Amino acid sequence: MNNAAKDLIYLLSCAVNGIMPDTARVQAMDLEQLYRLSKAHTLRAAVFIALRSAGVENRSFHQAYNKAVRKNVMLDVERTAIFERFEQQGIWYMPLKGSILKELYPENGMREMADNDVLYDSTRQAEVKKIMLSLGYTAESVGKTHHDVYMKPPVLNFELHTLLFGAASDFYAYYQNPKRLMIPDVGSKYGFHFSDEDFYVYMLAHEYKHYSAGGTGLRSLLDCYVFLQHKGDTLDWAYINEQTEQLNIADFEREQRELADKFFSSVTLPNLTEHEQELLDYYLTSCTYGT
Repeated sequence: MNNAAKDLIYLLSCAVNGIMPDTARVQAMDLEQLYRLSKAHTLRAAVFIALRSAGVENRSFHQAYNKAVRKNVMLDVERTAIFERFEQQGIWYMPLKGSILKELYPENGMREMADNDVLYDSTRQAEVKKIMLSLGYTAESVGKTHHDVYMKPPVLNFELHTLLFGAASDFYAYYQNPKRLMIPDVGSKYGFHFSDEDFYVYMLAHEYKHYSAGGTGLRSLLDCYVFLQHKGDTLDWAYINEQTEQLNIADFEREQRELADKFFSSVTLPNLTEHEQELLDYYLTSCTYGT
C-alpha cells in the first residue's frame, strides 16, 4: 500500500468519525497524488472535509466539494419533484442506495453522488417516460435493460429501475418480487422503503455485483462502515445472516464488514492478514465502479 492510499484511508477515518487530522502530517502529504486517488474512488468531498478541519486548503479538493454539495442539493430537489408527480398519478416508487446512504454521513456533500437510483412500477413505464420528458429530461435508454436512464443538463442523472437485478443476475430470483420486502412510507400513498436489514442486504448484493465483475472501490467499504455505525446495533443479524446465506454472499458480507471496521474505526492503520491485504489491494485498484 503506497503513501497516497495510507493518507486517503487516514483522512476518511478522520472525516467520518469527526476527528481533526494531524496538521503536520497533512501538510507533508502529496496532495496531487491524493487528489487523483480520491477522484478515482469518488471520495474527494470527504477528503476535503478532513483537510478543512486540519486547516489545510487545496483548491482542487475545495472545488470538488462544492460541486458535490451542489449536485446533492439539485438531485434532492429533482427527486422530490419526480416523486410528487408519481404520487399524483398513483405510481409506486422506492429510492435506492446512495440517496439513502448520503443522509447517514456526518455532513451534506460528504458522500458524492453520480446519479439517483429509484425502483418504480414497471407497468407504468410509458407514463413515467412522459413525466420525465415533461420535467426536461432526455430519455437516454428506456426499456432496454432493467433500468431506464434519464439525463438533464448540466449534471442530473436518474436511473429508474424496473427491476433490482436483471434476469441474468444470480440475484434475480430473490429480488424478482421486491414488493414482498417493501414497507409503505409514512405520509405517502405510493412511496416505499426497505427495512434496515433488507436495505443492508440489497446494498451488499449490489456491491457484490460490482465486486465479482469489474471490482468496487473504497467508497463501498466506507458506505458499509457508515451504515453500520448508525444501524449496526439495532439490526436483526440472524435475519441478515439467513438472507446472505440464501444469496451466497455471507462470506462477502463478513469480509467487507470486518475490513471496513478495521480501516475506519481507528485513524491508526491496522495489521492485516495476507488475505485482508489482498482484499484491500483489490478495492484500491478497482476504483469506484471497477475496471
